[in-house]
Amino acid sequence: MSKAVYITRFSTFLPNEPVENDEMEQYIGFVNIKSSIAKRLVLNKNGIKRRYYALDKNGQVTHTNVGMAAYAVKGLLDDSFGLEQIDLLACGTASPEQIIPSHGVMVHGQLKESRPMEVVSFAGSCCTGIQALNYCYLSILAGNARNAVSVASERLTAWMTSNYFEKESELLNQLSGNPILAFEKEFLRWMLSDGAAALLIQDKPAETGFSFRIDWIEMTSYANEIETCMYAGAEKDGEGNLVGWALFPEMEWLQKSLFSLKQDTRLLDKNIVPLGIRLMHEIIRKRNFDTGEVDWFLPHLSSMYFADKIKEAIREAGFKIPDEKWFVNLPTIGNVASASAFFALEGLALSGKIKRGDKILLMVPESARFSYAYALVTVV
Repeated sequence: MSKAVYITRFSTFLPNEPVENDEMEQYIGFVNIKSSIAKRLVLNKNGIKRRYYALDKNGQVTHTNVGMAAYAVKGLLDDSFGLEQIDLLACGTASPEQIIPSHGVMVHGQLKESRPMEVVSFAGSCCTGIQALNYCYLSILAGNARNAVSVASERLTAWMTSNYFEKESELLNQLSGNPILAFEKEFLRWMLSDGAAALLIQDKPAETGFSFRIDWIEMTSYANEIETCMYAGAEKDGEGNLVGWALFPEMEWLQKSLFSLKQDTRLLDKNIVPLGIRLMHEIIRKRNFDTGEVDWFLPHLSSMYFADKIKEAIREAGFKIPDEKWFVNLPTIGNVASASAFFALEGLALSGKIKRGDKILLMVPESARFSYAYALVTVV
């Protein structure tokens, strides 16, 4: 392939001041007017020390998802590149604030000084940021755009405030006898946070500083094999099938907590690592890819709990990615779902550790229905 596509700029937006572990309930509230046992169980495993919330200490929203995405996009701009020059805007999120219009056009609407342009939205979960990046990459390769902006953003606190958990609070009394109940009902409440990250993608490298050539992006879904693991706006029936909110009477929407975010942690623990290893085997065969070429490995981790599991699986698979090649900023940024991979890439770029020629492998697992994305970029 003679044409190349490059990530030339990064911009991130994190709302307000960082929130430490002991401050979390001051923002997202208490369930049953007391600190959660689930919080201690989950934070002990996930390794997150601080995160950012688009909330104040009264639980009031300070920033919208759309607004944070727009801030991130504007952070890409300077005198040499303005809003009016963007050819394509691709947006990914797991937490859109409306069903219609799409999240992407809402972000475009916030960018008042821009011009009419192609806008695409990806709705789902953690892979949506990479899906947006892939659309930009392919559009520039095809000659449909000279440049594009990929932005991933989340306001996951919309699902995390205590009112969403009051219906489940009676289950917390069972924690001492069966602590897995907390992990299932409140797991994500202590994992997720807010923020936005944007990338400028162009058909030539930046004139100064590092750029990141996109070598390839691979994505695969295993939804045909495994039932839903993480979901909102739905409920599972007795056979594990997902039944959407529109099939329930309106009076049951709150009774069944249909719009709360839920995760089947048993499915997560059983499948999330093995399927990621399986896809890497398939990529190696397809692209004749040697993992020994990788200089930096950036896995999107929902929790540091999975780090050792991934490292062990990598060793057993014979992949040449030793621990010293890992770069993870989850403990200080938090889990920002679709934006996490972009935050990690920017974090590595600013770390002073990279050099031209370095190859960086990004891995993004998505537990919702078990989708995965890998991307290889080279520093130029």
